[in-house]
Amino acid sequence: MTASPTPRETIPGKLLEWYDGHARKLPWRVPHGGAVDPYRIWLSEVMLQQTTTAAVAPYFAAFTERWPTVEALAAAPEEEVMAAWAGLGYYSRARNLVACAREVAAYGGFPDTEEELRKLPGLGAYTAAAVAAIAFGRRAVVVDANVERVVARLFAIEEPLPAARKAIRAAAERITPERRAGDFAQAMMDLGSGICTPRGPKCLLCPVSADCRARAQGDPARLPVKAPKKARPQRIGTAFWIEREGQVWLVTRPGKGMLGGMRALPDDGWSVRADGSGDAPLPGSWRSGGVVRHGFTHFDLELGVVTYAGSAWTELEGEGEWWPVDNLEGAGLPTLFAKAARVVRA
Repeated sequence: MTASPTPRETIPGKLLEWYDGHARKLPWRVPHGGAVDPYRIWLSEVMLQQTTTAAVAPYFAAFTERWPTVEALAAAPEEEVMAAWAGLGYYSRARNLVACAREVAAYGGFPDTEEELRKLPGLGAYTAAAVAAIAFGRRAVVVDANVERVVARLFAIEEPLPAARKAIRAAAERITPERRAGDFAQAMMDLGSGICTPRGPKCLLCPVSADCRARAQGDPARLPVKAPKKARPQRIGTAFWIEREGQVWLVTRPGKGMLGGMRALPDDGWSVRADGSGDAPLPGSWRSGGVVRHGFTHFDLELGVVTYAGSAWTELEGEGEWWPVDNLEGAGLPTLFAKAARVVRA
């Protein structure tokens, strides 16, 4: 008697068949069998780290129009890339993007193995696996938040996150096929994005619902189990608006640390660990310009914005530049300082 196929054997086929008819149309994707550009896959995966596809799509279009190849990106001044990245957040990704592009261009192209990709700046385990699988057809286990949720439900993994990630990766390893590993990874992502959603999963539309242990148990939405969220600290800081003859004083933040390498308004040194000092960069009178609130990954910030009413321009210190207020969008301010500018100008 022939043994019935196991979920490990049936899941990849069902999922790939579903993907062939239901894959999301995304700017960086090509149909199965089409020519894949590793540059576009790598760029999209870096941009998608902790960022939604809706937010990434216009940035991806702008980047690939301006810098259509990895060689073009490698030749770009870092400050231009940082300005073009403004608003996407997690700005260390942009610095690593330039460093990686330059290394790849010098090498003559992207390496095609997960191991070699891991050696490039900014490519962690997930991104290296995704590029290896999607761009080069290598068998690699790709686990993002969507895949994590799908696998936790398929195998009813009860251990809370983040401790469950080892078991989830092991289960994902068991069902990742040798062929079409990149399509399989993208199918898992699409399934998690549109069907196996955090709340109200659409099990009747799921191509692998018959193999799902969490559905068989009657409550798939309870998985994966998440550890209670810790309260994020609240920090307070001040940003300084110094305007003269239609221009505002902008500084370049240090290359490392929060919003590193970005143009910004001067501030009082707030950080994830401490409130700002409140010390102004110039003597004289300052007026309240409003307050903005912004959430970072590890803390929330309440930023008071004050405007300068003095004239001691010559006492400005540090690396900075006068930027036309009516072209402030061209400065590439990160979201926090773009908010601050809008408050003052309103």
